[in-house]
Amino acid sequence: MKSPMFLLLVAISFWIAIPAGLAETQQSTTPKLKIVLVGDSTVALGGGWGPGFCASLVPGVTCIDDALNGRSSKSFLAEGAWERALAEKGNYYLIQFGHNDMKGKGPERETSPDSTFAENLRRFIRDVRAIGAVPVLVTSLSRRTFRDGAVVEDLKDYAAATRKVGDEQQVSVIDLNAISTAMLNRMGQQEADTFNAVDQEKERLAVGKSAIDRTHLNPKGQSVFGRIVAAELVRLQPELKSDIQATIQ
Repeated sequence: MKSPMFLLLVAISFWIAIPAGLAETQQSTTPKLKIVLVGDSTVALGGGWGPGFCASLVPGVTCIDDALNGRSSKSFLAEGAWERALAEKGNYYLIQFGHNDMKGKGPERETSPDSTFAENLRRFIRDVRAIGAVPVLVTSLSRRTFRDGAVVEDLKDYAAATRKVGDEQQVSVIDLNAISTAMLNRMGQQEADTFNAVDQEKERLAVGKSAIDRTHLNPKGQSVFGRIVAAELVRLQPELKSDIQATIQ
């Protein structure tokens, strides 16, 4: 027959083991960090910085590139693409629009920087916060078109609106437009053209349009600008330092 003291010790050890076992189960089922990218073709898989950004994350971090070619902040919402991105239940959302919001893109896509565009950004921020995630705005990647030796800053109004909304809403803003513009100006047209999307050039030639694509990125450009975005994200959101291994060379 076991002594009362022995039985008491067994009961205590069993009671202690239960929380420990539960903790192990909870730890094993805790979802990993998930970062979702939304925007246009300069973010998307085909010719954007998205692939380079995702490659900068440590193993175990999920990166989903939901950016779509040809979309503006307006059409991304209207087509339901934003709802699908929210359904991913990411922890962080990086949001970049502007290229297709510009005048001349058609009424289904055009927005005004300080009114409809800004309001769409506010909508993105509200919706991300509503699911308990963190929104991060990204200003538009600069096009690599030069005039008189300097980059043509055709996206500056949308970049300024993005910065303004970020400040107003107290959201981190990765100023990729300013960073890429300064970088390209240091390079000049010839070196900047090493980022051109070669495959898209061939496609444009086939339909008789310009052979040079100075908007989208080849793998080299994807890697360079993706790492820049990742490094800036760590600078602005230092809690992600252990999740991102980007270095700017």
